Amino acid sequence: MKKLIDYLRSPEAIRERCDRIFTLALDDKLPYFIVDLSKLEKCADYVIQVMRDDYPNLEIPFHSRWRHFEVGNVSRIAELDAALAEFSPLEKAKVKFDLAIISVLLDAGAGANWQYFESETGQVFRRSEGLAVASFRMFSQGAFSSNLDFPLQADAKALQTLELTTLHKGFQVTENNPLVGGEGRLKLLQSLGTVLTQNIEIFGQENPRPGNMVDYLLKQGNHQLSASQVLKAVLTGLGEIWPGRLTIDGVNLGDVWIHSALGGEEESDRFIPFHKLSQWLTYSLLEPLQELGLEITELNQLTGLPEYRNGGLCLDLGLLQLKNSEYLQKTHSVGSELIVEWRALTVSLLDRIASTIREKLNITATELPLVKVLQGGTWTAGRKIALELRTGGIPPIKIDSDGTVF
Repeated sequence: MKKLIDYLRSPEAIRERCDRIFTLALDDKLPYFIVDLSKLEKCADYVIQVMRDDYPNLEIPFHSRWRHFEVGNVSRIAELDAALAEFSPLEKAKVKFDLAIISVLLDAGAGANWQYFESETGQVFRRSEGLAVASFRMFSQGAFSSNLDFPLQADAKALQTLELTTLHKGFQVTENNPLVGGEGRLKLLQSLGTVLTQNIEIFGQENPRPGNMVDYLLKQGNHQLSASQVLKAVLTGLGEIWPGRLTIDGVNLGDVWIHSALGGEEESDRFIPFHKLSQWLTYSLLEPLQELGLEITELNQLTGLPEYRNGGLCLDLGLLQLKNSEYLQKTHSVGSELIVEWRALTVSLLDRIASTIREKLNITATELPLVKVLQGGTWTAGRKIALELRTGGIPPIKIDSDGTVF
């Protein structure tokens, strides 16, 4: 069973299982979607234009949480670096791990009616950027630290005792400013606090905190780490925080779901792993590791992120088409086969969109890895087309999110 669990936690499993769904779609053997690859070039051209608008020289950074901390032309990263000026490089990396992990876990869809007013700049932010700025300010104020003398950390004690009122206050939640999935986010952070105390190999014993994963990773690589090694550490270390998910031998699989079209004798034959937040988190941990002088290898091992911006791009530009438009009127749970199918097809299509973009630009996968295509890229393009087609830029499909998936 350990072999199966390790497989389902690997990028290879994500691609293989998603590509099986994709092959079924090409043969029109899926219940909800069909794929129209004749729209692939149109989609690639749309994304290239978005990339050139934002990055004229195609010097694109990684798709990570750190981009959101720069929203509104304010360099909050420089602000953080100034606060860490007296810290050692290792401690700086640990603080940045603490911040990135907390912020990513708080990053599920905020809903169209929530916003955050940043008093430090007088600016208002919404959605993912708003969540990033809100979590950055909470972190800077010591909201996730139990040590008043060391506010710039997230530790087990503070996370385990975190209250919903504290989270709501930090995110400025009111009756007129509702945040989707607040309780789900709280439970996720509380679960993180518990997991930190249980997995001392990764998170340390004396002061368990997410940032101690840096020590664990440094022991694995000699100035070099593969992207998959970082993802494996994230999935191993944080796997138990996800609520009510599929398990094997009592091991929580996280962002893994079932689609009956895969068939097979065992239930696990129908499992499709995505690990969206874990991969997004992995992408967000690479930069602090690079700042320590580590070389990150095999970036293209990780997959595209199956969330509603990338999936919405595929649907809005016709690469994906729903077989029955009535599904657009209903709200779907994240575990429904329609959403699982949509996410699986998104993963496979992102690889093909990236490949088409590279061909058109005459750029190699090393020069333009998937993590840059996402940033440049498909996520931004998905948001742009959503704003063009729907008021408020809402997703094309209504999702009932618990705050822990998208």
